[in-house]
Amino acid sequence: MRRYGSALSESAFSKTVTLAMTGASGAQYGLRLLQCLLAARVRVWLLLSDAARIVIETETEVTLPEDEARTASFLCELYGAEDGQLILFGKRDWFSPVASGTGTASSLVICPASGGTLSAIACGASNNLIERAADVALKERRQLILVPREAPYSEIHLENMLKLTRMGAMILPASPGFYQKPQSVEDLVDFVVARILSQLEIEQTLLPPWGIR
Repeated sequence: MRRYGSALSESAFSKTVTLAMTGASGAQYGLRLLQCLLAARVRVWLLLSDAARIVIETETEVTLPEDEARTASFLCELYGAEDGQLILFGKRDWFSPVASGTGTASSLVICPASGGTLSAIACGASNNLIERAADVALKERRQLILVPREAPYSEIHLENMLKLTRMGAMILPASPGFYQKPQSVEDLVDFVVARILSQLEIEQTLLPPWGIR
């Protein structure tokens, strides 16, 4: 089994969320979401595709160690994770909880979600742990949030998103709003992250509710 971080622990964390990052542009969304989940004392099971690692290093100032064990330690230190709060699973750890319907129930967020990932999930490919985790979420009727970052959408993308929506997944595009009068790129990122946190029913202060100023 390939898993990295502190020992699995129920501990006193409020809930468990599985966060997967794939190779779409928008690594900032996934990293900011990870930071906010940890700050909210949510236990996070993290899945990173090989392409996600490349995008993170291309789009952000974060450089992940090549070794997965050191990657887990690096992210724990970077975002101040508590002992046992952040677990990184290897892409073929078929014995991880997210690989089976008998594992501990948790919400799954794929942020960002590439077009290839949408396609694989829509047809039940399950070629890696991210795709398998999504397959489990769908068959067990658990919460699955997909955050695509693509423009424009092709007919294939739209068909896959419609298909997944009908299966019970939520498509939450990385499309920030502007009514909060953002002053920075970080504000735009926070808008999308706030919407994800709200869907997870996790309290957030990144974005005030509509009508409250």
